[in-house]
Amino acid sequence: MKNDVNEHVRLYPDGKYRWVYEVNMLTNFSILFDVLKVLGISMGILVLLFVVIAVFDGDWDVDMLIGMASTLGIVALVMLVLGLIGYFVYAAISGWKYAVLFIMDEKEVVHQQMPNTVKKGQLIGALTILAGLASGRPGAVGTGVLAQSRLSMTSTLAHVERLVSCRRMNLIKVNERFEKNRVYVNTEDFDFVYDYLLTHCTHLKFSK
Repeated sequence: MKNDVNEHVRLYPDGKYRWVYEVNMLTNFSILFDVLKVLGISMGILVLLFVVIAVFDGDWDVDMLIGMASTLGIVALVMLVLGLIGYFVYAAISGWKYAVLFIMDEKEVVHQQMPNTVKKGQLIGALTILAGLASGRPGAVGTGVLAQSRLSMTSTLAHVERLVSCRRMNLIKVNERFEKNRVYVNTEDFDFVYDYLLTHCTHLKFSK
């Protein structure tokens, strides 16, 4: 773990670790995989619905099965195409970057997505001010930038049941029973963050 203020993980005076990570949406497809997983679950529910209807209808001839398979295949293809289009449109609007600020302590880890108007350099500058390295105390500019988060996901470490490392994507999946969080961290600090989470997620049922 580094002590300089940049994309590296740093311990701040308030006892929290903070770092910035910028996901390249053209080379790191972890977000796309999550989108496709949601579409897959939706497709599974649709298949189950078709099966239930067929069971209650009581008509299981070959023509019906072929028709059902064809319909589901078309629906799956349409959902896949729409999902891919939606992902790449969103990525283009975001400038192909997904900037995230992470805050972590012994109790929780917070994933704060920043608007595409806030660049990585601005986040690092804000963290510098927050650390007191530039002015001796947090400044209005720094706290103002950090307050622009438009989406925040918080995982309470005591409630986390699954911790999965995806080193190739610089990603650690932090999953509670009903909430799923995604923690991105650079390669140099990956082991530190994973081990820290592993230590403080006291009710894990699965980790790798």
